[in-house]
Amino acid sequence: MILRAKNKTLFESTITEQQQQNSNLNLLETDKQQVMLTSYPRRIVAELTNACNINCIMCGREHADFKPSFFDVRWFKVLEEAFTHTEEIVLHGWGEPTIHPQFERILRYLNGFPLRKYFCTNGTTLNEIHDMIFDHHVDIIAVSLDGADSHTNDLIRYGSKISDITTSLKAITNHRQKNNLDYPHVNFVFTAMKRNIDQLPDMIRLASEIGVTEVKAVYLTSFSENMDREALYKERDRVKTIFEKTIELAKANNIMIKLPYVQGEDPAGTMVHRECFFAYRDLFIGSDGFVRPCVSTSDALFDIRQYKDFSEIWNHDSLQNYRKQVNNIENMPDGCRRCYHSTCANWNKKASFIQTGQLFSPEWKTEKSNQLRKDNTC
Repeated sequence: MILRAKNKTLFESTITEQQQQNSNLNLLETDKQQVMLTSYPRRIVAELTNACNINCIMCGREHADFKPSFFDVRWFKVLEEAFTHTEEIVLHGWGEPTIHPQFERILRYLNGFPLRKYFCTNGTTLNEIHDMIFDHHVDIIAVSLDGADSHTNDLIRYGSKISDITTSLKAITNHRQKNNLDYPHVNFVFTAMKRNIDQLPDMIRLASEIGVTEVKAVYLTSFSENMDREALYKERDRVKTIFEKTIELAKANNIMIKLPYVQGEDPAGTMVHRECFFAYRDLFIGSDGFVRPCVSTSDALFDIRQYKDFSEIWNHDSLQNYRKQVNNIENMPDGCRRCYHSTCANWNKKASFIQTGQLFSPEWKTEKSNQLRKDNTC
């Protein structure tokens, strides 16, 4: 199966009748572009941390006003009201979620609700969290790899060792198969740039060897002058040729492949960005406690710590206002005009590939000394 862009659907799995009813209502309200929602979010995104244990050459964290922060587990209490209605909880954002000091505690707590659990990881801790994945029923794991060999991946992702990651992944897929389990669904996420895009077909071969069933490619968005030369803007013919080869291999190996549109072929045409539905479907809480429209914006709307009632958060005035503005060309926030999110960006536009000189990342609000207290309870 080949997908060119995400849509409003989420990962398909068994959900409760209550979750299905809420999802149906949320889709209806989204289509009507209601700003005051009676439905709950279909997905909650809790950025466990914006810190990371490796350094990637293309990561915007390296070019931002960075203040490490960790999601306070006590914030989950105000979200609990939604946990029987919401389908999915995502545990990643700008950082590496598995380095949160209470990562297992969070998984154990969330396993008490009918939530689909999903996180994206750089893969360096997979061996350490192997048992947690199965003990606490992690449904989806996205593993970031930017090359099919150590020479490519390990030089792009400093601190990442592909041989260790693939060994850990084989242990996960073997355990899943041996015990006849349908979780976790594992996929690769590949950031395509000039230096590595030729290896995208090799990612299909690697996935097939390991037992990974999906490969997703996203374009590099550059945040600095030294990375501008790696962006695939104006590389249409090269990209198209490699994508075609990748699709052929994916079909031959029965691997699902998700690819962005080739520049000039994005059906968004001249639109600023394709239709955005995040403010309707998702609730994003940053690791500093601030609610944001999505991970790819610098806009901090309000502090979750100021509220104890979920409805006050989900239908906060600033979120309602964002729902009015995000798809309105007249009142659209500046960050949305330069959208680089892999789901909503218009890949016909230069701004989707290059953000150098722009305010592209959150201005994290917490102090550098922010630490979690070990006695926090969910």
